[in-house]
Amino acid sequence: MDDARIGRALWVLRRRRQMSQAEVAAIAGISQSAVSLIERGHCTLLTMRTVRAAFGAVDAGFEGKVLWRAAEMDRLLDERHARVVAVVAERLKSLTWEASVEVTFSEYGERGSIDVLAVRAPTTILVVEVKTEIGSVEEMLRRLDVKARLAPKIVFDRHGWRPSVIGTVLVVLDASTARRQVRRHGSVLNAALPVRGRELTRWLRRPSASIRGLTFLPSTNPTRQRRAKPAARALMGLEILPPSNTNAG
Repeated sequence: MDDARIGRALWVLRRRRQMSQAEVAAIAGISQSAVSLIERGHCTLLTMRTVRAAFGAVDAGFEGKVLWRAAEMDRLLDERHARVVAVVAERLKSLTWEASVEVTFSEYGERGSIDVLAVRAPTTILVVEVKTEIGSVEEMLRRLDVKARLAPKIVFDRHGWRPSVIGTVLVVLDASTARRQVRRHGSVLNAALPVRGRELTRWLRRPSASIRGLTFLPSTNPTRQRRAKPAARALMGLEILPPSNTNAG
């Protein structure tokens, strides 16, 4: 479990207990800023004792990995990912896409699953990768390339037609940590997934040439929704991310 996943685990457990960062900090005997650092994936800036105390406050143990009710922590995080995948699939269906979730494959030595594989017969497919957190950008993009490359064969095997138009979209669950990660890797992500904004909106409604893009799925947190910028455009509940101007790799 990497630092980003550790941070996500604390966030999930804290929210599960309906606690604020300040409440976790008070119980653990640490500062609220330390809780924030953990949740933002910066565990290496803190002592192991501090990280353990934070997890102890949410009734979990930490020994280099999160221990909560035996092996249930990974399942809890995976369930959250599955719920987001389901939301994306339903919203694509509302735009007349035929969407399937968790489409497994084993082709040419590559194994895995496509979070959402959507089709519009007989020409177009859409490969969607959903992330509730971003770890290694390079590995994420490599796996996304593999899925986009294998998707046409999967569709042919399932439906008997070969797509001529392929969309590849990364959907990131909106959170401050994820936005910072996207900005930090802006130059890489802009090159690999350049389509944003209205162009992506138009494509999802009426696909033409193959595209690669990135968007955020807004949080369902009511407080966050109230703070959302009025100018933010939405498509099927997806906030369309404008191009980043950062040059950080």
